[in-house]
Amino acid sequence: MENTNSTKEGLISNSILHKANTRGHANHGWLESFHTFSFAGYHNPERMNFGVLRVLNDDRVSQGMGFGKHPHDNMEIISIPLEGDLEHKDSMGNTTVIKEGDIQAMSAGTGIFHSEYNKNKDQLVKFLQIWIYPNKKNVTPRYDQISLDLKDRHNNLQQILSPNPEDEGVWIHQDAWFHIGKFDKGFSNSYQLKKAGNGIYAFVLKGDFTIGGITLNERDGLGITDTDSFNLIANSDNAEILLMEVPMKL
Repeated sequence: MENTNSTKEGLISNSILHKANTRGHANHGWLESFHTFSFAGYHNPERMNFGVLRVLNDDRVSQGMGFGKHPHDNMEIISIPLEGDLEHKDSMGNTTVIKEGDIQAMSAGTGIFHSEYNKNKDQLVKFLQIWIYPNKKNVTPRYDQISLDLKDRHNNLQQILSPNPEDEGVWIHQDAWFHIGKFDKGFSNSYQLKKAGNGIYAFVLKGDFTIGGITLNERDGLGITDTDSFNLIANSDNAEILLMEVPMKL
């Protein structure tokens, strides 16, 4: 982990850089996972969370394999498929399949059980699983899933999550906003934080970016606090990034 205090371009007063190769790694054969923050067998006291962002797992699940039925409570859980098809079943009676372009959100609240399997026998499934501490405990469990138009994120930050059911994307019990953008080389964009005091965690899905003079490559993460806006620049074609704005106070 690298702490930075760059003021280059007047953007970043405080940030934390997590290079891809410093993440925790677990290979269970059927599951290969990279952990940005401490999770399961990976424990790093300096990598427990970024504000209310508790888990950012980058998972690859083998053909036909998956996570059996297991419990959660009092956590907002967001799954973002990157490749393949992931079959979901839960104790609320939902049986669904999520694929690239879908966003899945669950409010575990008072408690749920669910399972997740690679539906296909001939290809990997790759997805991000993200856990957010909620701003309200013991809510009634809730499931949400939407399909987005991938064209809407071309040279644009497409909102995929917010705290408002009436807004774009899925919603969760937290003052958090997520966006995904896919950019041509050289394209720049700015992001204005939605709520004072929030921080933002940028995670590169593909390609290369520059944020505040800091170069980011595939699967690097950059947490930024004490700012109300910043610019990002794509340094390669089809560069894709996930921005997660979250409260910094637990």
